Order: sequence, then C-alpha cells, then structure tokens
Amino acid sequence: MFFRTTTLILSLFLLSFSSMASTILLPMDETQKDHLKSYGVAYWALGKNVSVDWLLNYRGGSFAFQHAPQLENELIVRGVSYKVISDAQYNSILTEISNPEANMDIMKLEKVPKIAVYSPKSKMPWDDAVTLVLTYAEIPYDVIYDEEIVKGDLPKYDWLHLHHEDFTGQYGKFYASYRHHPWYQEQQRELEESAAKLGFKKVSEMKLGVVNRIKEFCAGGGFLFAMCSATDTYDIALAAEGVDIVEAMFDGDGADPQAQQKLNFDNTLAFRDFRISRNPLEYEYSNIDVQPQERSVTEANDYFQLFTFSAKWDPIPTMLTQNHEKTIKGFMGQTTAFRRKLVKPEVIVMGENKELNEIRYMHGTYARGTWTFYGGHDPEDYQHLVGEDPTDLALHPNSPGYRLILNNILFPAAKKKKQKT
Repeated sequence: MFFRTTTLILSLFLLSFSSMASTILLPMDETQKDHLKSYGVAYWALGKNVSVDWLLNYRGGSFAFQHAPQLENELIVRGVSYKVISDAQYNSILTEISNPEANMDIMKLEKVPKIAVYSPKSKMPWDDAVTLVLTYAEIPYDVIYDEEIVKGDLPKYDWLHLHHEDFTGQYGKFYASYRHHPWYQEQQRELEESAAKLGFKKVSEMKLGVVNRIKEFCAGGGFLFAMCSATDTYDIALAAEGVDIVEAMFDGDGADPQAQQKLNFDNTLAFRDFRISRNPLEYEYSNIDVQPQERSVTEANDYFQLFTFSAKWDPIPTMLTQNHEKTIKGFMGQTTAFRRKLVKPEVIVMGENKELNEIRYMHGTYARGTWTFYGGHDPEDYQHLVGEDPTDLALHPNSPGYRLILNNILFPAAKKKKQKT
C-alpha cells in the first residue's frame, strides 16, 4: 500500500513538472514585431549551445527553443515578439507539421555559422545590405578582403558574402562617371598596391586568384552568398580565365579582341552563353543583367514572386525562401536581375518576375558546397545611388527582402536532409 501511494505521488510530481516545462515560440508571420532581429536571437541562442527548431512554412517560418529565463530576457531586450507555450502545446504543433499532407517540416539548427564578409577595408561611397542587416540583427561577422583570401583564410569560415564587387578588375566600370573622384582614385591605388604585394601583375589577375580561392572554398563545403555586381562579375571572371577582357585604362594594355570567343562557360557556377560588354565607358559588364530600359516597370509595380517548395522533399530551397510574404518588392542595383535564358538549367530558381522573364533569386550546388545569388543592391532602397546614406533598418524591421538574406545566414546552421528533387 505504501509503495503504491509513493509511486502515485511520484507520478503526480513528474506530471506536474512536465506540465511546467515550456517552449519559446518566435512567430514569423505578420504578428512578429521585428522579423530581422528574430534571426539574431536564433543565432544568439545557438551561441549559447541551445538548439533551435526552424519550423519551415509554419507561420512564416517560425523558430522555437526550450524556455530559459536568459533567453526570454534577451527576447524582451531585443524587442522580438514571442510566446511561451507548454511542451504539450508545442508537441501539438509538431504533430501538425509532421502530417504528410502539410507542406511543413522541422529543421534542427545546431551549429553557429562563422561568417565572413568580403569587403574592402577602406570606406567606399556605398553600403552593403548584408553588413547592414547583420549589424541590425546583432549577428557577428569578420571582414576579409583579397589579402586574407589569397593567403588562405577562407577555411576558417562557414559562410562567405561577396560585397558589392567587380571581380573583372575594371573598378566597377565607374570610369566614365567617377574616374576624377578621390574615392575612385584611392580604390585603384589600393588595389594595384595589393596586387603587387601579393605577387600579381594586374588587379584583374589578383581578382581571378580570389575568385578561384572562393570556388575552392565552395567546393570544399562552404556556403557562398552574393548580391548585385558580385554575382555576374564572379562568373564573368571564371569564364574569362586566361583571357584579357580589360581595356588599357584599367590595366595598362588593351583587351584581347577575340575575348568573347575565348570565354569558357564550363567554368561558371550560374551563367552561360553571355556576351561581355567591350565598352569601357558603359556602366555594365555583360548582357546577364536585364537593362533598366528593357524592364518596363517602375518602383510602383516592380515585384518578384518567391517559389513555394515542398518542405519535406526540398528543405534547402524551402529554408532559403522562408518569409511572411511571397510577393517581394523589386529593387535595383548595378546588377538588378538575371536574364533567364543565360542561367544554367540546373540552377534552382527561387524568385522571379515571370512576365519580365527575369530571375531575381537563385541557388545552386558546386561539389560539396552551395551558392546563392540575389539580384539588386538594397531591398529597402529602390534605386540606391553612390554616396547616399545607408538604409536605417529600424524603419524596416519586417522587410521581406532583407529576410531572404538572413535565411541564408542561418542555412549553414541546419542539420540538412538530402534534397530529393
């Protein structure tokens, strides 16, 4: 009798303890006050050795983790919306997600990605959307540039972002408009000095060396993310390996007149059959980028659509497209949108404007690694001009365009399943 009574009391105690156990849910639908800082909290929790559940397609791609006072305090300080729910309630959510008929899944985040941003150390007259959102979300990162990459520092990192960059060695093709400006002259001087220091005869040769090191990083399992001109110039540099496509005002000698015919598209990650711009005074690198005059849209009606993928069968593109909106405001850049016919068929298109036949957001694999290219410069500044003030993300805490960047930040933290389609 005593034994049965003791067992009953113990069972009731354990049941009571279990009912007190709870989960923190960060909803990522329209109820979330600050979507961008929510990613920062998820990253911070991983840094505290707390695993995070990314609930794909559940309320906009919500996050959940075991309740702890320290975590709740951090949410309050950062102004992120959350709910404390019982474990029984959370198990009910997990049951809903696991239903074979539901296009939802659970991705376990376990690792803190070490992040590098490829960016010049000197101040340039433009900002970078990734560094802006990382800073706003309070996600730490290191800034590295040509010297660190050539010297072999990339294996220290899981994720690399390519800043607004020209990997062809033509200084952004700003020659016609800005060659007399001090910042342009300083950039050219610094790059030429860096190339000489690292043993290269030309800046274009140094950039090719950097591009190949990045490709090795990706092949070894690294995660590569690029926006704006860092997307197309990266592939142009790969295709032009061993070919001089740079005119004399950039490197002291003329370009190869047969450069176009000598391009090797087998070397590229994303693009094929493109034509490079041979005019050094043109503010364009190739026909990969859809020209503004071709796009027949204005700021008022420039949008692109995110694709919906199967969470249970295609978790990788599902992670990269988590959002509370599927229609994203378009935004311009030196490279705004990718011409569909020039994108390799194996590339996964994740966002496009079908009517304009242009791709805005895409993803692919290379050996053991992955890459993601995102067209445009700043998701909350439609036509960001050289010298303009940086975007204040405190005014855009729910930006769906910036969320796409942060999906990529957390992507390396996931314990991924093999993609099935």
